[in-house]
Amino acid sequence: METITKLIEFTSEISILELSYIVASVLFILGLKKLSHPATARAGNLWSAAGMTAAIIFTILFHKKDGEPIGNIVWIVVALAIGSFIGWYASKKVKMTAMPQIVSIFNGMGGACAALISMMEFPKMQAALAIETAPHMLCGEAIAILLGLMIGSVSFAGSMIAFLKLDGRIGDIKNPVLRIINLTFLVVLLVALVLIMFLQPVEGNNWPIYVFACAALLYGVTFVMPIGGADMPVVISLLNSFTGVAAAMGGFLYNNQAMLTGGILVGSSGTILTILMCKAMNRSLVNVIIGAFGVSAAGGSEAADKTVKEISLSDAAVLLSYSQKIYIVPGYGLAVAQAQHLCHELDNLLSSKGVEVKYAIHPVAGRMPGHMNVLLAEADVPYEKLVEMEDANNEMANTDVAIVIGANDVVNPAAEEDPSSPIYGMPIIKVLDARNIIVMKRSMAAGYAAIPNNLFYHPKNRMLFGDAKVTLQKLVAEIKSL
Repeated sequence: METITKLIEFTSEISILELSYIVASVLFILGLKKLSHPATARAGNLWSAAGMTAAIIFTILFHKKDGEPIGNIVWIVVALAIGSFIGWYASKKVKMTAMPQIVSIFNGMGGACAALISMMEFPKMQAALAIETAPHMLCGEAIAILLGLMIGSVSFAGSMIAFLKLDGRIGDIKNPVLRIINLTFLVVLLVALVLIMFLQPVEGNNWPIYVFACAALLYGVTFVMPIGGADMPVVISLLNSFTGVAAAMGGFLYNNQAMLTGGILVGSSGTILTILMCKAMNRSLVNVIIGAFGVSAAGGSEAADKTVKEISLSDAAVLLSYSQKIYIVPGYGLAVAQAQHLCHELDNLLSSKGVEVKYAIHPVAGRMPGHMNVLLAEADVPYEKLVEMEDANNEMANTDVAIVIGANDVVNPAAEEDPSSPIYGMPIIKVLDARNIIVMKRSMAAGYAAIPNNLFYHPKNRMLFGDAKVTLQKLVAEIKSL
């Protein structure tokens, strides 16, 4: 009778735990769905966070191994508290310009966690393989551990390099030799994975896994170092999908449905986003990884003998006030100047005068996927005013003024006109189709891809130099005084 009672209690606890994982998985899916629109994105984050919180709490309360509950509860709670505080504090303090950097760090931490899980589980698997009469029975577990370690390490190291590059602490290393090194690393890692899994293991001999982890970390560094310019948003998305796959390996390893579902969602959504961004740039993923964005300033003709035409604030105010349709093309410079709220104020002011104002959003504008959408949503710009590149290009011929604020590479005509340019073939926002163009920039410096922009010298274009925030303040004041 006592045995039956214990069995019922055990089964009940397992059922509650599994049910909590199903609930958490559903909350993840609903949260991801809500992230598709700025109006529901905040709720989506909260729903997903609630799912993760429930999964953690129920795991602590009901998970058992060999009939024993989880130990070290105090350490787990302390670690959760420290991690939660660091994440909350970093998110509250980060500026919008540094959002890509914080995303890279958070993503890298996820990869590191997955890699550490694999490193902790490898000795246990090795001991089991050493005594198992049928080693093939543990092949699935070995694959999950080794793939989790490799992918997680690559994601961690790559994300850290992406953070340092986005923060301006290191530059790109453009050397064709790195392509050979990267391919060599990849082949060596795959061969090592097979050898570690199938060679006769020696219990307690863990040096192969440490060497494997170090090689994966080095590959993560060499993988991201050559990539720069307009490709960084794609790389961030790709690394995000890597972290998701690594987390899913942990879900397989522990038979944890919540961890598995979360990893699959992150991995699949990151992969889909990466593919969509590559399609928007008219490039293959392989071309992005081994491509040459930012390799040199060779693309574009020399600007020494060209004339730049400027426009005064008063002339710009008159032109904008008496236009019927205006497109604003935001870029990273808008985020640097933290001028999104003033941009929205300009939008409202012109709209009150009967001017139709929209925003043309390029898929890779900024430093991370959706950077401009997040930036403008923070300033309460209605989502309906954010127009995707293709639709904006269809309307550009009927646009009186295209205002380019802090964007460069995504409006560079070299992508269509100069076959020697590294960005040749990348779709751009065709501001040249508009009747007039105003480019707001601090200087004539090239964009993140380090490619000259002949748009600045086009007869339709007028330059309005200065910090975007200060310039927009003065422009708003000038329009109000008309």
